[in-house]
Amino acid sequence: YVVNLPGLFPTWITIGLQGLVVRLFMARWSADLAEATPTHTNQRHRRSDRFLASLQRAERVVFVSHVQPDPDSLGSMLGLAQLIQERLNIPTLLTQEGGIFRAENRALVDLLHLDLLPLEKYTRLSGDAVVMVDSQPGTGRHNLAKFGPVTAVIDHHVTPGDLNQVIYYDIRPDLGATCTLVLKYLSEQRLTIPDKLATALLYGIETELSGFPREATPADDDAISLLMQLADKDLLAQIRHARLPKSHFDVLSQALSQATVHDKLVLTWVDSLAQPEQAAEVVDLLIRFEQADWAICAGVHGKKLIFSVRAARSNARAGELLHVAIGDIGNAGGHERRAGGCITITDSSPSALAKLRSEVTRRLIVAYGAAACPTVPFVQSPSLGRE
Repeated sequence: YVVNLPGLFPTWITIGLQGLVVRLFMARWSADLAEATPTHTNQRHRRSDRFLASLQRAERVVFVSHVQPDPDSLGSMLGLAQLIQERLNIPTLLTQEGGIFRAENRALVDLLHLDLLPLEKYTRLSGDAVVMVDSQPGTGRHNLAKFGPVTAVIDHHVTPGDLNQVIYYDIRPDLGATCTLVLKYLSEQRLTIPDKLATALLYGIETELSGFPREATPADDDAISLLMQLADKDLLAQIRHARLPKSHFDVLSQALSQATVHDKLVLTWVDSLAQPEQAAEVVDLLIRFEQADWAICAGVHGKKLIFSVRAARSNARAGELLHVAIGDIGNAGGHERRAGGCITITDSSPSALAKLRSEVTRRLIVAYGAAACPTVPFVQSPSLGRE
């Protein structure tokens, strides 16, 4: 943050400019600090200190995330709960909204014995401070309006969240996973990381960076290197290779049979997803097709049409593409190469669903830019299987 202008000005001018820039930066930084954490003291300069300061008057800290929390959100909540308990000695509560159905995610919860309270059973107490993890207020990925304001937000997504009433927030889209951010907090506070927590954080980071090309930073790689030394390897292997229900293969079969190819886009529709996470499992497979740069799955689950997107090239802006396609009729967001969203289904009749499928397919193809390309059935494509 210090200006360095060797050779351009005399030394005394350079030093003066450096001092001016530092003073301006520190003044702005201090103002932001005071605004973000009114209870902050001048000795607290680290982000983890500012986070703790925003919660120090709470009687209980309640963690919430997005619908169907994934390993990144679960590991992040667990890590922040450890931080709160050790540094503030305040009780914590981890919640979940919606089910956790993906086999690996379920294994993470079961094997690590995560105690999660369904959000619909949560009753807010007067001394509660709510911390949102891996998501942001106002994104449509949760139903928190009746639970009151959010005190703090910890996230790594680029999303149009409403942070106006949030006392403290730390959003770092330059990181590949929220778990990496949480590990930074734990490291700043010099906390010992138990093997259970290390396993959760490591798997959370792994799942966020599992696409190709990897959306990882040196900080994410450093986090993986550290956590690999601390994690329980046997538990990690059980989570990675969780047993799969038959519905997993039923959905894959339907998705493959209904998939179509549009230029370098593979697009499919599933009439009935046994679980909402299965849309992501479909695109995780389809994006590995050697001629695909994009894979999109839309599937019906209850009263929701679930979307999942994967991209295999840089600068894909998957979240933006999905938002352009369905943002005016649903909710969408995500990362550069991974995105998700949903549309509420108001009419479940076969004719209405057929009309919705046609409209959604058109929107996705137009947003991708393949409206003029021929539609080729994926399983009958003559290019499938070429060396």
